[in-house]
Amino acid sequence: MAHTDHQTMRRVLRREIAGTIGLLTDEHDFRAMRRYRSFTFDDHATYLKQVEDLLRTRDSQGSHTTVALFDPQEYAEFCEETGLNPDIPSSRTRFTAELANTGPTLPYEGQPLTDLVPALVDEAVRQATWEYATTLLARLGACRSCGEDIGRAAFTRASGLLVRILDTALPGEHHLVCSVTGTPETLVAVLHSDENTEGAVQLDEAEALEFTTVLALGIATRSPGGLVMRTSAPGTTDRIYGWRLRGDGLEPLTAGEVFDAYCTDIDSGDLISPESDVDYCVPPDLGPEGQTSRHSH
Repeated sequence: MAHTDHQTMRRVLRREIAGTIGLLTDEHDFRAMRRYRSFTFDDHATYLKQVEDLLRTRDSQGSHTTVALFDPQEYAEFCEETGLNPDIPSSRTRFTAELANTGPTLPYEGQPLTDLVPALVDEAVRQATWEYATTLLARLGACRSCGEDIGRAAFTRASGLLVRILDTALPGEHHLVCSVTGTPETLVAVLHSDENTEGAVQLDEAEALEFTTVLALGIATRSPGGLVMRTSAPGTTDRIYGWRLRGDGLEPLTAGEVFDAYCTDIDSGDLISPESDVDYCVPPDLGPEGQTSRHSH
């Protein structure tokens, strides 16, 4: 009886343990891990099937599992820095535990891997974009004329512009895209927002931070870029409008410019049929907040 009680308690405690699985999402990364003898999988499709079965089993047992993006190059660097042998399972476990704290992760909630993998990759791109933009902002230093930290001032300015954009938008679900092309790499950030029944705007904090950082980098470096917003609400046509970056402000795009941007193939330059029930329009006036200031860092 005592032995049975101990087994029962262990099963109960097992459900209290949260776990993290490091996932090799693509064939290239999977092949890179096969150089280690202790990594016994030889087929990526079979590997993904086994991971999905394990996730489902843990989920059915009431266990919470987080899925992390496992990067073989980062793993090799981690092992070199920590002095761990990369060809033993415990080292992979240590690295995965580190990913749970610092890397891109998503909770497993019963979704198929065909849905989870793209979402995990998107999360990794988001985090890398934010880290890269943050690094560039930090390197800008102080303004020679006024001494103000350029990156911090640009972030404050970008935050104010975002608030103003959302304040002037009609009620509904908003989808914003900000792109900055003048930096060493083109950066794109996406932000979704919605309004609850009381009219309060609801944002994902991580998305908002990344979006604001990318916008701030465009402002601080005076890089070519733009911001487009799509608003959807029940019973009305979708509204699409946008701005181009101009100094540390935003210059409204004309309805024709927005139409051309959405109805032109980015690769071939060919025209694309416009969507039905969509209004390509001029953005609302942002007032003095949207205009470029006289001081230029």
